[in-house]
Amino acid sequence: MTYEHYLYDYLVESGITETMAKYINMIALLVMLIMIVFLIDFLVRKILVRFFIQFAVKTKNNFDNLLIKNKAPDYIAHIIPLIIALELIPYVFTDFPYFENMVEKGFQVFAIILTLWIVRSILHTLKNYFKTLPSLKDKPIDSYIQVFMIFAWTIGILSAIAIITGIEFIKFITTLGAASAVVILIFKDTILGFVASIQVAINDMVRISDWITFEKYGADGAVIEINLSTVKVQNFDKTITTIPTYALISDSFKNWRGMESSDGRRIKRALNIRLNSVHYLEAIELEKLKKIALISSYLTTKESDIETYNSKNNIDKELLLNGRNLTNIGVFRKYVETYIEHHSGINKDMTIMVRQLAPTTQGIPIEIYAFSSDKRWKNYEYIMADIFDHVIAAVPYFNLEIFELPTKIETH
Repeated sequence: MTYEHYLYDYLVESGITETMAKYINMIALLVMLIMIVFLIDFLVRKILVRFFIQFAVKTKNNFDNLLIKNKAPDYIAHIIPLIIALELIPYVFTDFPYFENMVEKGFQVFAIILTLWIVRSILHTLKNYFKTLPSLKDKPIDSYIQVFMIFAWTIGILSAIAIITGIEFIKFITTLGAASAVVILIFKDTILGFVASIQVAINDMVRISDWITFEKYGADGAVIEINLSTVKVQNFDKTITTIPTYALISDSFKNWRGMESSDGRRIKRALNIRLNSVHYLEAIELEKLKKIALISSYLTTKESDIETYNSKNNIDKELLLNGRNLTNIGVFRKYVETYIEHHSGINKDMTIMVRQLAPTTQGIPIEIYAFSSDKRWKNYEYIMADIFDHVIAAVPYFNLEIFELPTKIETH
C-alpha cells in the first residue's frame, strides 16, 4: 500500500467502486496539495519579505528598498511552493495521466508567468534606481525597460504556446518565422519607437525635464517621460501632449536646453520705422539730441569727425545731401544700442547688437539682438518688455515714426 493510495484502498474496502474511489482519492489529495502549497507559500513569503525588510534597513543603498516596493520578494517567494507543487502533482493524479499532463502544463505556464513577474519587478526596480542617479535620471530609461519587457513577454508567450500545443520551442519559432512580416507589421510602431529611442539617447537629442517646442503636435513645455512609443510633454498650461517617439527623429522640433545651459536667453525683436520719417539731421536737431545723456559724447565726437572730413574735402554743405551727415535713424540706432549696453537685465558678456534689416512694405525694421541675464520666463518677458517700453517711447525724440497699418475710415 502506497501513501497516495491509502484513501483509495480504504474506500474500496468500504464497498465503494474502484472508479469512484479513484476520483475521491484524487480530490482528497488535490485538496491536501492546495492546502500544503498555500501554507508553504504564506510562510515563505512572510520569512523572505521580513528578511528583505531587515536587510534593507541595515543597508544605505536604496536598491533593496525599491525591490521591496516593486514586490520582488513576494514574487520570488512563490518559486518554492511552485516547485513543491510540480513534484507532488504525479502523486495526486497517479491514476489519471491525462489530468496530470494538463495540470503540469498549467503549472509550467504559471511558472513562465511567475518568471515574467519577477523579471518585470527587477526591471522596474532598476528603472527606479537609475532615475535616482544624477548621470542617468534624464536618460530615456523607460524605453530600454520596455524593450526588455517586450522581448521577455514575447519569449514567455511563445514558450507558453509551445508548452500548451506540445510543439518543441525551436520548431515553434521556426514556424513563426514564416509569419515574420505580419509580426513586423503589428509591432511597426514599437520597432520605430525602439530605433528612435536609441538614436535619441545616442545623439542626446532630448532628456527628461528638457523644454521643447514641437509645433506640429502643439507641444511647448517640459519633457516628463520618454518611453518606447511616446514622449510626454507637460505644457506650460499644465496640459499633457503625447508625441510619438519616432517623430523626434522624423520631424523638426526645438529644444531649449542650449539656452537654459547658456549664460543668457536671447532677445530678438524688431520695431518698424516709417520710411518717410527718416531724414538727415540739421544743426538745430543735433543740438537738441545732444541733451540726451547716453549719446551726448558720441554726438559731439561724431559731429567733430564729420566736420573735419567735410572741411578737408571742401564739401558744399548748403545741401545736406553732400558729404557725410548724421541721420535720425542712425542716431536712434546708436542710442538704442547704448541703452541696452547699460541695461541691468542684459548679459554684457554676450552679443549686443541693434541692426537695421532690409526695408519692407511696413517700413524699416530696427532689430534688437541681445541676451537677458535672467533666463526665467517671467523675468525674461519683463526685461524684454521694459526695453521695448523705453525704446518705443524714445522714437518721437528722434523725429521718427513707428509704422502702423492705417485704420479703415467708415463712410456713410
